Amino acid sequence: MRAAVTEGVEAMAVLERPEPTEPGPGEVVVTPEAVGICGSDYHFFLGELSPEAGGSQFPRVQGHEIGATIAAVGPGCAEDLVVGQRVAVWPLRACGACYPCSVGRPNTCDNFSLIGIHTDGGLQDLLTVPAEQVYPIHADDPAVAALAEPVSIAVRAVNRSRVIPSERVVVLGAGPIGQCICLVARERGADVLVVDLMDTRLALSRDMGADTLVWTDRDEVVAAAREWAGPAGGPPVAFDATGAPAAVRAMIDMVASAGRAIQVGMSGDEVTFRLGSLTEKELDLLGVSCCGAEEFGEAVAVVERNTPLLAPLISHRFALDQAPEAIRFAIENPTDVMKVIIGRDF
Repeated sequence: MRAAVTEGVEAMAVLERPEPTEPGPGEVVVTPEAVGICGSDYHFFLGELSPEAGGSQFPRVQGHEIGATIAAVGPGCAEDLVVGQRVAVWPLRACGACYPCSVGRPNTCDNFSLIGIHTDGGLQDLLTVPAEQVYPIHADDPAVAALAEPVSIAVRAVNRSRVIPSERVVVLGAGPIGQCICLVARERGADVLVVDLMDTRLALSRDMGADTLVWTDRDEVVAAAREWAGPAGGPPVAFDATGAPAAVRAMIDMVASAGRAIQVGMSGDEVTFRLGSLTEKELDLLGVSCCGAEEFGEAVAVVERNTPLLAPLISHRFALDQAPEAIRFAIENPTDVMKVIIGRDF
């Protein structure tokens, strides 16, 4: 079978590999039909993934945003897992023994294993995964099914933020994760303002019912967000989905006293802000990692309800044989790319 193998830093090749054996108890073999590429894939490919995020372990078949169909089912699996069923794959597996696992937060497991990072992922013709990590999904397009994973990050972020109906929420960054946060927050009844450098991206947010603002500079964006939020003196909730220091600082500066600032965007950058912003406003500054099992199920339901809004996030499609070109294209063309999908039959 074919597999796109990242053999080292900036070195990916489509190779022939042996097919997996029959699935064992509690396992399924899936045929990945569509695999999304995201920022963590870029960092892995470039050898930049931090040790805390799993590092870059070569050789590796990447791909953790997976829409697939079941090719074989091992003994002891749930009855709704049948050959031919389309599924989304939850990529995280926790150890069950560390401190985060012991307090009911296995999504932040200290010894986690992530498909496509620690074990081989979806950029191959067949993949064996634990049955508990596959979720049946009703989606005609496997590329849309692959969006369940980025939507799951948004579900986790919105759950962490404790958004309630009619709250005013700012999302900094209108990339795929920012768009998904916008969608989930809108489903929860929030009023949403999305901020980005590119109005073409903001158009997708407007289709989701959000207000939008083009980023100019930090001070102007903070002032505009506060004005938009009304008498609270700032938005009660703000998300950063960029990882850019200026945007992170803007999030902390704009959020209302007693508000919640949610960091979702990843980067290795350091951010400078006035420490008094946290103490004087008594902010909740919350980070977001992967989602839990129930939240992935929520994400599948969000995808099923919102296919017409999510499908436009898919900006480019490449065949599996083009995987090396696809990831380089995504890295080199950030202003043109929203979500690159690599597919078996594209």
